[in-house]
Amino acid sequence: MKIACVLGPKFEDSEFKDPYDALRNAGHQVTIVGLEAGAQIEGDKGKVKATVDKSFQDVGPDDFDGLLIPGGGSPDKLRAHDEVVSFVKAFMRAGKPVMAICHGPQLLLTADEYKNHRMTAWKTVQGDLKKAGANVVDQEVVVDRNLVTSRQPSDIPAFIKESLKVLEQVPARR
Repeated sequence: MKIACVLGPKFEDSEFKDPYDALRNAGHQVTIVGLEAGAQIEGDKGKVKATVDKSFQDVGPDDFDGLLIPGGGSPDKLRAHDEVVSFVKAFMRAGKPVMAICHGPQLLLTADEYKNHRMTAWKTVQGDLKKAGANVVDQEVVVDRNLVTSRQPSDIPAFIKESLKVLEQVPARR
């Protein structure tokens, strides 16, 4: 499957690298989509660097089967851009797999795509989602139809396991 990974500066190193590697090792094609193709971006811990493969102007949601939203500072920086919010909204509206960890659900909040899903997030983001009327629970991973969410780096193994399960349920493209 083709997976878009939306990524901006100050992403949480492990929340990008571990799921990215696991998806690729499972045979999925993962494309890093960011604000500027070719840009070098660094994780907030400075341990992981990534190169943006495509910009949001280069691709659209129809080019992909699923979406990965790592946490850290990246989602907050990306949600200030309308093209990113529209991109995320399209995945949710189409019912495609969306995997968001930690601060990742901030993009769902800005895209107004949280009301009809049960989810989790980083503790401060949980509060924001609850105030907005979301159905939020505090557990390591929550799967609700197409949406997989987790809270923090210690949840990554469960997040990866459930994300791969959700992707297995998607019919192959023709």
